[in-house]
Amino acid sequence: MTTPFHHEPGAAPPPQCPAHNLGTGPGGLRRLYGPEAENDPAGLYDKLRAEHGTVAPVLLHGDVPAWLVLGHSENLHLTRTPSQFSRDSRRWRALQDGSVAPDHPLAPIFTWQPVCVFADGAKHERQRGAVTDSMERIDTRGVRRHINRFSNRLVNDFSEKGSADLVGQFAEHLPMMVMCAIFGMPEEYDERLVQAARDMTRGTETAVASNAHIVGVLTRLVERRRAEPAPDFASWLVEHPATMTDIEVVEHLRLILIAAYESTANLIANVLRMVLTDPRFRARLSGGHMTVPEAVEQTLWDEPPFTAVFGRWAVGDTELGGQQIKAGDALLVGIAPANTDPTVRPDLTANMEGNRAHLAFSGGPHECPGQDIGRAIADVGVDALLMRLPDLELGVQESELRWVGNIMSRHLVELPVKFAPSPQQKLDSDPLSVMARATRPAGDWEISSPARPVPEPAHSLAGMQPAHAPGAAPQPRQAPSEAPAPAPAEPAPGTAVVPQQRRPAAPARLWQAVSRWWNGY
Repeated sequence: MTTPFHHEPGAAPPPQCPAHNLGTGPGGLRRLYGPEAENDPAGLYDKLRAEHGTVAPVLLHGDVPAWLVLGHSENLHLTRTPSQFSRDSRRWRALQDGSVAPDHPLAPIFTWQPVCVFADGAKHERQRGAVTDSMERIDTRGVRRHINRFSNRLVNDFSEKGSADLVGQFAEHLPMMVMCAIFGMPEEYDERLVQAARDMTRGTETAVASNAHIVGVLTRLVERRRAEPAPDFASWLVEHPATMTDIEVVEHLRLILIAAYESTANLIANVLRMVLTDPRFRARLSGGHMTVPEAVEQTLWDEPPFTAVFGRWAVGDTELGGQQIKAGDALLVGIAPANTDPTVRPDLTANMEGNRAHLAFSGGPHECPGQDIGRAIADVGVDALLMRLPDLELGVQESELRWVGNIMSRHLVELPVKFAPSPQQKLDSDPLSVMARATRPAGDWEISSPARPVPEPAHSLAGMQPAHAPGAAPQPRQAPSEAPAPAPAEPAPGTAVVPQQRRPAAPARLWQAVSRWWNGY
């Protein structure tokens, strides 16, 4: 099949052409922006899959061509093969020929920055090694106790009123409170920081100013930690043997803060919406047949925080999903469509408990390193909220719920609820405790893979269990290398294969007891 990008970006279709439809553009290609894409992304994915298969040509803002990868196995290949599909946006042919202007609406997403998400090979390993090493020093148990405390603090603000908006008053605040504490700047948490984080990811006229506010906060933090180190994430990045510059540290802190905030706020909102709108979901949760962590995992399959990730750029001419990809072409990791790929999920109503083969946190060398912190915030936060307000009900008709969307995610605007007013809960007034594990010698770190590439275990499709997971002994991480580990043999086309589970689900009753103890109840 030849490339369908035979038109010039922005060229107008001839009169009477179906491409005049709002959902299609030049060449009859479907737009990944606009009303159809924002209001019914799942429907759009189905159309693209029916028309093009597992890899579909689409149009970004300004009718700039790109490829959306829809298939589960194709997305795994895309994310696990940096030698073919790079994260360096400077390879984008549309940037090189001027088709994409510096003020493009997606510029904040694709503009190259000195951070690990835009790097490959040794540079990526050095920078990501500093991030993952620093994350492994976090005391997960201590963080969970603080999440529980912060959750109850937020619930106290509206528990006596009998009504609340769980997006604006809970989901959008909890991740920022937790991340500020982990970074070592709890005093910086305020409404302005939350609003700035919301604003800068939505492409508003004030997004640049919001970004400047966050960069200013983080710059002051890095300067302070250079002079006065403390047992917090910012200090660990500053002091790491990878010797990051102040600019690198600030940019990585900004990247982690915004990614963690945006994804976790969406995840909490999506879990709560499913609990409130799906009777079977609520019944299984309240009846003890599903734990909150299992509810979170099911939501990561059905409503992932990010629907797609932009992007990857083809290093050379290649083929993917039967499509001829040209050097410099842009590709999007299709997280939501991959999670609903009929090859791996022929029945979308099937229970996915215990199966972590979803792509909610992407995959390959650039798989989200902080996914377990995000899971912990959602697990503990939702559990604490439901413990305090077990009679939560949706305050409006489900049809009245509204979303705002873009190519990367859908944001629930509000989640109004009502409940029986309850008294505030007394919270301890102790200051934040140290959330660090025992410090290890400066020389005990790795930024590269072992001497020989080690294949991933057959039972893992999206990564190893992090060493900082509850109950896990610290283990050396395998940092990604330029040459990816050999992938398992792909099944024959059309073969329905369900990805293997990463680990078996624990018995619900036992896990509930452990979860209650772990969260400090």
